[in-house]
This record gives sequence, structure tokens and C-alpha cells, in this order.
Amino acid sequence: MRFAISYSTADGLDPDRLVTYARHAEDCGFEGLYLPEHVVLYPGATVGPFELPPALPYPDPLDCLAFVAAATQRILLGTGVLLLPYHHPVVLAKRLATIDALSKGRMRLFTVGLGTLPGEAKAMGVDFSTRGRRTDEAIDVLRLLWEGDEKGVSFDGEFFGFDNVTSYPKPHRATHLPIHVGGSSRAAARRAGQRGDGYFPGGALTLEERAIQWKLAQAAAAEAGRDPGALEHTRWGSIDMSAEQVEAFAAQGVTRIVVSPTSAEPEHQRDEMSAFAERFALLSTG
Repeated sequence: MRFAISYSTADGLDPDRLVTYARHAEDCGFEGLYLPEHVVLYPGATVGPFELPPALPYPDPLDCLAFVAAATQRILLGTGVLLLPYHHPVVLAKRLATIDALSKGRMRLFTVGLGTLPGEAKAMGVDFSTRGRRTDEAIDVLRLLWEGDEKGVSFDGEFFGFDNVTSYPKPHRATHLPIHVGGSSRAAARRAGQRGDGYFPGGALTLEERAIQWKLAQAAAAEAGRDPGALEHTRWGSIDMSAEQVEAFAAQGVTRIVVSPTSAEPEHQRDEMSAFAERFALLSTG
């Protein structure tokens, strides 16, 4: 089992706090650091039963991860999740490869989702009903650009198109970056199997639904001629979870657990990270 941690931006964008948090996570032995994304918010924006305060600060996750990369040495960089329909994949391919090259291969927990806020889609000029198709196409474009050589590659899709273009730099010592798919729907699970390198389901699902979605992801991979056994399975967990709970996750096929501190105080957050790392001996297993 691998363990990663997420960073909340709810307390504002403090560069010193972000760096201290990331360095402590790295020192504790956490595999990776995840940041969320919302491009815009608005009064009344809700995710499930929760209303998001319109002034809740959501900095650009990729800019933050590049900043973290410069201040750390080992920790992997992740998004949980980046809203792919609201990014042009030609620009995004270069941004991601640049971060990966500068961090010497640490932009490896890239996770994408569709987004659930209609007002956010409207602000980005995206038809909310096309988010799934745009995401599928964008994943294909990203991989095509990363894998292309100096001869150039072409694409003719519903949303994106280009002829004989090249995209450099390339990911660090890799043909392409892993793309994990996040979400809480069966469509997301199928997308993970068909196109993703892993599935990162949401937190508000029953145990039965989780099992159904994981089987769907594996079946979709097999149907697409891909290796179901190569799919990574990431899940949210609690920072106070027990060894027995981790074993239960492993029995469900989970390969990575992402946790978050419960405290808003930086010192208490570091204490929670340290206690978790000691409980699971992260430094000796990482």
C-alpha cells in the first residue's frame, strides 16, 4: 500500500505554509501530495449537499505543484482532481511535461475529473453536457502529444484538431505521464478502465457501489485490450485510520490511500502527519 496526502487551500495561499507542509510530508515518507481545483466559484455553488463559499480560495494546482517541486526532492505531485474539460489539452500537455521535466519525473499522480458545477462550465465556455466527451478526447490528445516525435502528430476530433504538430519538452524519461481518473459515477469507472492508468473514486459511495465500480473499471480495461491488473486504485482515507482499515482497503483492491489532516492549525497538521507516518512506518516502506 502507498500513502499520499492532500493539501487544503481553505486557509488561503500562504507560500511558506505550503512549502513547510510539503517538506514535512516528504520527511514523513508520504509518496505524494495532492491539490484540488476549481477554476471559478459562485454564490450557491454546491457539491452534493455541501455549498461552497464563493470566496473559498482555490489557487491553480499546477502552479502550486511547480512551486512545491522546487522546494522538495522526492515527493510525487498530484491533482485531486484537475477539471480536464476546462483545460485545452494542447496547452496542458506542455504544462504537465514541463513540471515533470523540471521535477525530474515527479508529476506522476495527475488525476482528472469532469467537474460538477454548471456555472463553472458556463464561465469556461464549455457545454456542461459535453464534459465526458471532451475529457475522453483530451486524454487521447495528451497521450498523442507526449508520444509524438519530431515528425509531428495529427488529431481530428469533435472538440480538438491539429495537423503535424510537435510538443516539447517531453515527460522526464517516460513516454507519457500516468493519467488517473477521478469521479463517483459508473461512467467515471468505465473511463478509468478504457483510458486511465488508475481510478480514484469519490468518498461518498457505499461499499457495494465501490465494488461494482472497481469491477466496471477492470472490465472496461479488458474490453479495450488493456491490462486490468495494471490499473492503480486510489481511495480517500482518514488520517486516523487503523491498520485493520488499511487491510480492508487492500482486500478491496486499493493500491494507494490519500489522507488529509483534520486540524486547520499547521503545527497540529504536522503532528497528525507524523503520527500517521509512525503508525505505518512510512519511512521504512517508502
